[in-house]
This record gives sequence, C-alpha cells and structure tokens, in this order.
Amino acid sequence: MDKRSRNWPLILGLVVLAACWLGPLPAMSRTAFSAHMLLHLGVVALAAPLLAIGLARSGVRLDGLPHIRVWTFLVFTAEMLVVWGWHAPLLHEAAAIHVWAFVAQQFSFLAVGLSVWLLGFAIQSRHGTVAAMFGFFLTFVHMTMLGVVLIMAPKLIYPAELCLGAFGFAQLEDQRFGGILMAAWSGVVYLGGAVALGARLLAAEGGGEADSRS
Repeated sequence: MDKRSRNWPLILGLVVLAACWLGPLPAMSRTAFSAHMLLHLGVVALAAPLLAIGLARSGVRLDGLPHIRVWTFLVFTAEMLVVWGWHAPLLHEAAAIHVWAFVAQQFSFLAVGLSVWLLGFAIQSRHGTVAAMFGFFLTFVHMTMLGVVLIMAPKLIYPAELCLGAFGFAQLEDQRFGGILMAAWSGVVYLGGAVALGARLLAAEGGGEADSRS
C-alpha cells in the first residue's frame, strides 16, 4: 500500500473541511441554527478526527509531551469553553453577523477539535490513553447537555433572525433540531471515541498478560 493510499483519512478530512467551509453551510448558518450546528459538528466531529487519524498515521506522536494529564485537562477544558462560549447568544449572534467573528469561531472549533482527537490518536501510552478516554467521555456529557438545553428550551434562546429555519423547520423547531444534532452526533462520535480508547486499553492489558504467561 503506497503512502497516499495509507493516508486517505488525512485527504478525506481536508475534503470534508473544504466542503464545510466552502459549501453552502456558512451562508445558511447566518440565518438557520440547524445549519450552524451541521457546520460546527462537521468541523469538530467529522473533519477533525479524520485529520487526526491521518496525522497519526503520518508519524505525529504526542507521547513525549511532559505532564500529559495536565495537557489533556487543559485541552478538554478549552474545548468545553469554546463550544459553550460560541453558543452563548451574544457570541453566536456576533459570528452570524461579523465575518471576523465567524472566522475566529471556525478556527477555534478546528483548533480544539483537532487537539482533542490528536490526544486520542497520537498518544499510545497507558496514562495518556486513560486521560484521553475520560476526556472524551466528559466531552460527550457536556455536548449532550448543551443539546438537551437547546431541545428543552420553551422559547428561542437566540435572536429570531438567526433561527429563520432550514430544511422546512419553523424557528423553534430549527433551534431544537440543532440541539438534536448536537446531542445525537456527540453521543455517537465522542462516546464512541471513549469506548474505542477503553478497548485499546483492554487489548493492551490482555497482550501484556499473554506476554507474561509465555
């Protein structure tokens, strides 16, 4: 298998990122919350993990980072602050109105998303994997909580002109569908990431036990 074929996740991740940023979603996200959520999740939970897998396959490793647990805590905390911060009404409105705020929003989504997934794919040590596993689980929890808040809100959280609806949704339905996307997508991707890391730990421990018996 040649290098290009082996590194298809990196290429696919770049294609997905280009589709997210150069396709119709940025314009749609200015007036439809569900489109914003598709764009957000496309960057952090589709493009970012593909890019991280590709970088890890290219030889990028983070095992040499000192105090890996501290770095993991800082990265996952930053991810939570970025996600919740940009979904605060004031900042979400700013990103919908101002190009500079939208660029900052999308860059920060990619930065924290890629950092999170690199901790999962570019670290092989047991301590680093355990820390990343708990980080992925906590990310699943806080993103699901945000999704539930959006689903259960009895009225619009954001200005009405930012939730005009897409895909046939009315305004409040548009906001709630964005919450459904957040809760469901994060449940599959981040909880799945935590489970995959847990399986890696079990496989490594099983291999170690087999080696000790031989």
